[in-house]
Amino acid sequence: MSSALDKTGRDALIAAGWDVGETSAKKTFTFKNFVEAFGWMTSVAIVAEKLNHHPEWSNVYKTVEVTLITHDTGGLTELDLKLAKRMDALAK
Repeated sequence: MSSALDKTGRDALIAAGWDVGETSAKKTFTFKNFVEAFGWMTSVAIVAEKLNHHPEWSNVYKTVEVTLITHDTGGLTELDLKLAKRMDALAK
């Protein structure tokens, strides 16, 4: 089990453009087209599988809505921060 995300971690998510709530972090990723969005999701899926930590997400055309939460702790953890950083890096 991953440890709860501290203030520094939460601040890092906020600085990276994530909407951080009490128990989750949300972000909208917009790409040039559906193929780019789907390709990004595929890349993230590989990372998520390696981390054994999977996002809640939905895709409509070129937009992907993401929510991160560690369900077994009921809040944000270091795993969410790690996955968020990888998502942001892959979106560039």
